[in-house]
Amino acid sequence: MHILEKSILKEYSISIKDTVALFTKQLFYSLFDLAYKEQHEQELERNFHSISKKLTIHNSEYLWEVYKNSFLEIRQQLDLDAIAFEKNDPACKSLTEVYLSYPGFHAIAVYRLSNQLLKQEIAILPRMMSEFAHGVTGTDIHPGAEIGDSFFIDHATGIVIGETTIIKDNVTIFQGVTLGGIQVKKSMSSVKRHPTIERNVVIYANATILGGDVVIGAHSVIGANVCIMESAVPNSVVTVQSENKIFQRN
Repeated sequence: MHILEKSILKEYSISIKDTVALFTKQLFYSLFDLAYKEQHEQELERNFHSISKKLTIHNSEYLWEVYKNSFLEIRQQLDLDAIAFEKNDPACKSLTEVYLSYPGFHAIAVYRLSNQLLKQEIAILPRMMSEFAHGVTGTDIHPGAEIGDSFFIDHATGIVIGETTIIKDNVTIFQGVTLGGIQVKKSMSSVKRHPTIERNVVIYANATILGGDVVIGAHSVIGANVCIMESAVPNSVVTVQSENKIFQRN
């Protein structure tokens, strides 16, 4: 096999990943730390324009103003998420602990920040931000997902939430949960491929819910290790039947 000539290789600004990682961290810190925000506000804006230039994003001045004006609403949403963490996790001792140490909260924060950029029809950057959060937290939330208020992710690791997922208010999910699609076909890129989770649903560890037509009804509980490919009516409890037997050793 011949080595491709340099003249036909397209160049990609891969090093921009470092700038996006810094930009994402600065956004996250600035939402909750006023002193940090004041110190880094100009650098944050410069990084946005630098990223926009490398990604050929036009009208970055206007886009930044729109984005900046969304920060208060995003902060208010995240405060509701943080309260859900404190309310639902018996291991949580304070709201401060949520903001400073919970990877699930970090993942949700980056999702809400990247989701706003996607709503502004900014390409690539939202995905880069979500992949940064994925690497840091072990949680992969596509910025195109629709997620309501008071969202609680416990333990975070191994969670996958697909692009067309809809999650309503007051939903709790545990580690290893996948909200995915049944088929992976490029022709389905514009189709709803991922499930809808209605209000007040709890999904326990390693459950898998697949399919764009699947709706998990409000106030349902999805047990650990369940695989679901059909809808569940409201107030359902779905579990895996097993015959685990515990014996005492002599």
